[in-house]
Amino acid sequence: MSGPTRARRTRPRSPGRPGAGPDARGTEVEVEVGPVAHGGHCVARHEGRVVFVRHALPGERVVARITEGAAEAKFWRADAVRVLRADPARVEPACPVARPGMCGGCDFQHANGAKQRELKAQVVAEQLHRLAGLDLDVVVEEAPSAGPEGLRWRTRTQFAVDAEGRTGLRGHRSHDVVPLEDCPISTERVVGSGVLAQRFGNVETVEVAAGSDGAPPLVVVTPTPGRHAHLPRLPDASVAVRTADGLHRVSGRTWVEERVTVRGEDHAFRVGGAGFWQVHPAAPALLGEAVLAALDPRPGESALDLYSGAGLFTALLADAVGAGGSVLAVEGEERAVRDARRSLHGREQVELWAGAVEEALVDEELTARRVDVVVLDPPRSGAGREAVAAVAALGARAVAYVACDPAALARDTASLAEHGYVLAGLRAFDLFPQTHHVECVARFVPRAQG
Repeated sequence: MSGPTRARRTRPRSPGRPGAGPDARGTEVEVEVGPVAHGGHCVARHEGRVVFVRHALPGERVVARITEGAAEAKFWRADAVRVLRADPARVEPACPVARPGMCGGCDFQHANGAKQRELKAQVVAEQLHRLAGLDLDVVVEEAPSAGPEGLRWRTRTQFAVDAEGRTGLRGHRSHDVVPLEDCPISTERVVGSGVLAQRFGNVETVEVAAGSDGAPPLVVVTPTPGRHAHLPRLPDASVAVRTADGLHRVSGRTWVEERVTVRGEDHAFRVGGAGFWQVHPAAPALLGEAVLAALDPRPGESALDLYSGAGLFTALLADAVGAGGSVLAVEGEERAVRDARRSLHGREQVELWAGAVEEALVDEELTARRVDVVVLDPPRSGAGREAVAAVAALGARAVAYVACDPAALARDTASLAEHGYVLAGLRAFDLFPQTHHVECVARFVPRAQG
């Protein structure tokens, strides 16, 4: 992190101007930009105060406008509104609203793809060093793309709806909706659903999911609580309304089909509603191959798939362990379990449990089993200390941890180390170009084995 730098205000604080009182918003300061930090911003300093600056790159000198923070607060949040000295990797954002004070969906559209991956690698390494005491050289791998670099990859996008019924995305750390005519990181099929060109009444969110089977995308509408949703005509999509009892079909089907090929084997998965599935089209195969490489599951072994979702890793493990092995999949979302049951029908070696992973891990039926390999694919917050301890107690020869948040991965890495499991391999993938998000697959083995 760079040390304190001399900075000058380019907009003096005075009575009646933003930042004149207890609120510093609107104040502009000139700063030298320091290292990237987890969350899509870089760290700068102004008169000893930390300033988290978006729309900047390390080493740049910028004019930063304060967007959040009291005048005397220990840190501020800010946007780089003028670049005085640019990094060579800086580019013009592809999206007209990927700019200060506008859409918060993308963090790094002002950097080329190679620079984005470099920044993400630095964040993963920094989190592992700070939270787990590990020093690793991290490389973030580029994912294959069917469109322009870093664009048209998002097969699932949730749009917000403003008071006038227009769809868009929210500003960074804001409830304000920025209306959109296009979303360049969303696929043509998501945008082609028509939701960005229409108006919705009494609706909070509109989520579009485009499956890999080529069928019309699914639009899932969440009404304003207690109100009846007014929907436009969307002839190029299936439409469903989310209710307290599940999804109400308006037109088409209430699910999408995803097809994945890993190690020459073709798989089809049914994903109900806007249920969880990786949003980058290359992600399922990339992550599936990485998990298999991390675990090397063998015929006849017993595998455990935690937070199993629609059953992607469950299917791959079932192929690997064969009819003589077994796979137990645990998922807390009952609809996802129902989908997995349809997708995995006929695989006698697979058992599906619907329920909280934390509860399943202390179930006597599970703790009494032999477990050879484990897939751990928790939500963004991570598995947590109790779940990690229970996984370690199973004594598996290898654990593959799929992480969408570097901080959560680092915390759980530290917890696994406390229980005798060490990090024996790590791959990171740029499955969320233009954003600060990165997906990792980590391999853990017992300390004596590692």
